Amino acid sequence: MLESGNGGVGVIDEATGRYQEICRLPGFTRGLNFCRSCDFVGLSQVRETAVFSGIPIAEAPQSDRCRDVWAIDTSNGQIVDFVKSMDAVQEVLAVQMLSGFIWSKVLTDDLKWCP
Repeated sequence: MLESGNGGVGVIDEATGRYQEICRLPGFTRGLNFCRSCDFVGLSQVRETAVFSGIPIAEAPQSDRCRDVWAIDTSNGQIVDFVKSMDAVQEVLAVQMLSGFIWSKVLTDDLKWCP
């Protein structure tokens, strides 16, 4: 699951119902999809509105990498790679895997185990 206000990606322990963070990313986590042993997470810039004031991620410095899609290894929470977005993109609201399609600029040698 995503804890957008902290940039977190985690799981819920079914026995206790508690959230356990497995990875933290440098942006507002939005959009989540799975492909074998990878989580694909979209990051958005935090909007400059009062709605988001006071949440931890709104106080963190923003970088160019907060508009990308990140691949996380679900077995250990390690970041595998990220896909740099175009400069015009400010928000990634959803991430969807399309089976049977390969875009060579997205899938690198590091991701070949997650086709």
